Amino acid sequence: MSQTQPGAEATERTPEQQEALHAIERLVEFALQKKLIEEADYDYSRNLLMEQFGFSEPYAGELHATVPDSPQTMLDALIDYGYTIGLIPENSDTFRDLLDAKIMGHLMARPSEVVRAFRHTEQTEGIEAATSQFYDLSINSNYIRMDRVSKNVYWTQDTAYGEMEITINLSKPEKSPKEIAMAKLLPPPVYPKCQLCRENVGYAGRVNHPARQNLRVIPLQLNNEPWLFQYSPYVYYNEHCIIFHHDHVPMKLTKDTLRRLLAFVQEYPHYFIGSNADLPIVGGSILTHDHFQGGRHTFAIQNAQPEAVFRHADAPGLTLSLVKWPMSVMRLHSHDPAELLEAGNAVYEAWKVYSDSAVEIEAFSEIDGEKVPHNTVTPIVRRSADGGFEMDLVLRNNRTNDEHPEGIFHPHREMHHLKKENIGLIEVMGLAILPGRLKQELDGIADILAGNTQLAEAAQAADHELNKHVPWTEELKQEHGSSLTKEEAVTLVQQQVGLKFSKILEHAGVYKHDEAGRQAFRRFVSSMGYTE
Repeated sequence: MSQTQPGAEATERTPEQQEALHAIERLVEFALQKKLIEEADYDYSRNLLMEQFGFSEPYAGELHATVPDSPQTMLDALIDYGYTIGLIPENSDTFRDLLDAKIMGHLMARPSEVVRAFRHTEQTEGIEAATSQFYDLSINSNYIRMDRVSKNVYWTQDTAYGEMEITINLSKPEKSPKEIAMAKLLPPPVYPKCQLCRENVGYAGRVNHPARQNLRVIPLQLNNEPWLFQYSPYVYYNEHCIIFHHDHVPMKLTKDTLRRLLAFVQEYPHYFIGSNADLPIVGGSILTHDHFQGGRHTFAIQNAQPEAVFRHADAPGLTLSLVKWPMSVMRLHSHDPAELLEAGNAVYEAWKVYSDSAVEIEAFSEIDGEKVPHNTVTPIVRRSADGGFEMDLVLRNNRTNDEHPEGIFHPHREMHHLKKENIGLIEVMGLAILPGRLKQELDGIADILAGNTQLAEAAQAADHELNKHVPWTEELKQEHGSSLTKEEAVTLVQQQVGLKFSKILEHAGVYKHDEAGRQAFRRFVSSMGYTE
């Protein structure tokens, strides 16, 4: 783009101001190249950014010939300058993110224009092209923070159930103690009610709620109801999307839930979709707003092989398989989505009231005179390789007892040094999402296995970050010694974490992989009229 001639203001600019103006120019050029804006929007977008940063004239110097593939370097320069002129009160991740989204919001089309572009691509090139275009938009607008996602630690591990995927999540920035204290002083959120509500589109955010000026969503109909489609800002896998209800209504698993999942894969056949369970302990992290997660990724559970196949006289085109997986999975397959819906719902309804005390499965307990349910499912739906429909129903139970107060079918306490949070949909499918603290902690364990006796001694202190890992570290030392190379130690620790994740999923399985568990699982299948 051509540059205006410098006026009196330009001759008095500081180097910091020049750098900020240069960043504005390059950022607008980036937005044009990535099709966030069109040619007619160029001057308009530049003027919005100049106003935000207190400039009345644009950059007049030479521009670099190439523009980076990511907006982050330009954004960092602008946010640094924004801090110096008081646009944010602290130079912390939380406040930088608030300004980041505001900047990128100036460089995006209105929501209606994004929806119109999505529909046009869908009609002319197909749904896969439309979602790919929308995914690119979500990355280029910096809504999906690929600079942070790329810092996540990732590896795979062969297990008895196939190749599991392990991630240490570093993409969610941690709040400082001061920000946590500030958030506590704020009143309870009224608007938006939660981070999934449609009102987040364009919202400026606050210290306890992320800014979303660069968020765009696509409307869709599921079961003749209004839903919305967006991508997750913390992509745990390829094209990780969220499908959420138009209204702030709580999660509830019903036959309609299964109907919606099947409707989605008919409209988006290249994506899987699944729902977290709807009960505490076995459910997801946001139970207050009905939503699903989907995407374009092949999880280990999808490759799990059938161990037994059953049929039912009332559903001649359907098969029910028990698959080799650490959790208890019933896989239903049919080319008729209506047949699959009826069979899936029948399994769900039967499971909700099914008890088998021989393997500690109780559907209800009585608390203060009320009948409290414990059984539910984590459902996952996808199109199968033969063009049919596949539904995995992962059986869940959220009972607790004195031995396992956090949950009988939940990571047991000996695993809490790695993972004590709920096992949600993504982990059910074989992708571990481990807390960011583990990056440094696992590296420390590797140092001990590589001979760092001083660190091993320090870890004995109760307040040391490695103290919770001491029993496990001692096991590894006894089995493998403490004279490994650092590279060998890192590989060993990662391998053992992957195997422990497989064990964690076994803990969450209601039917165990022993003879009693296999027989009990078949009892449940037989109780519904299925024959092997």
